[in-house]
This record gives sequence, C-alpha cells and structure tokens, in this order.
Amino acid sequence: MNVEYSSIGVVHSPFHQRAGTPIQPSRAKGARGEVEVFQEYADGLNDLEGFSHIILLCHLHHSTDYRLKVVPFLDTELRGLFATRAPNRPNPIGLSVVDLVSVDGNIVKIRNMDFLDGTPVLDIKPYVGEFDSRTEVRFGWLEAARARTNVADDRFK
Repeated sequence: MNVEYSSIGVVHSPFHQRAGTPIQPSRAKGARGEVEVFQEYADGLNDLEGFSHIILLCHLHHSTDYRLKVVPFLDTELRGLFATRAPNRPNPIGLSVVDLVSVDGNIVKIRNMDFLDGTPVLDIKPYVGEFDSRTEVRFGWLEAARARTNVADDRFK
C-alpha cells in the first residue's frame, strides 16, 4: 500500500548538518528552535499552549538508504533496525517529545529539540502523561548503554 502525506510546517533549528545533531531530545538540553506551521493549518494550534510538551512527527528529509541491521548510536553491536531509533528507515519518520515554550500565531517555539533545520513537520500532538507515559518499561539492549552521555556522532551521515 502506498501512503502519501503533505507537511503541515517546517522546523527552524540551530542544527544544519546531521553530524553533531543530538540523537534525541534528552541529549539536546536547552536547544531551542521553532516549528513554523503553514498558515492554512494555523487554526489547529488553538489551545496547544496549555501543554508543557508536544510530540512532533517529522519526515527525516536527510535520511538515506536504510539497512535492516545497524550499529545504533550508543552501541557497538549489530541490531535490528526496528529495535533502534536510527534515522535511516524504510519510512523516515522522526518522533520527538519536546518542550513547548510558546505559541505565537503560526510559530511554535520549542526547547530540547533534535531535528535538522528545514525538517518537514507531518503532525503535532500534545503530550499527555496519562496517555503517553508508562511506568513498567524495559529497554532491551539499550539498558547497558543508558549511562552513556554522548550527544551525537557521525555514523548516520
């Protein structure tokens, strides 16, 4: 089945190249950016400012060919792609929970963001702890790597 989406906006970010871009919002402490929502979708931002965090779904426009087994960031072993957050994927969709700073017209200011400048935005959803947070979780192979504090590397050029 072929599925097609159109972007609703674009990310404006301090990160202009893949190398050095944080791997997740938790590694992007303090990084500020904006989501410019296209005017035809701006009314959809009503009532969003009451939330502290939002979920951004984006098209990873610099993603290249994927492999079904990769050596993910923070690891040295080959892993199945779907057990990682590697950006090179069959459908290069990125998901990040970021801090919502403010909404001004069609501009959503965010903090702790990990997207490249110019990344197309597919959707914005409010983060709701009651729906999105889980208390009993397992981290698979990542358990051993969680203590590493690296921000980024260049393996996904």
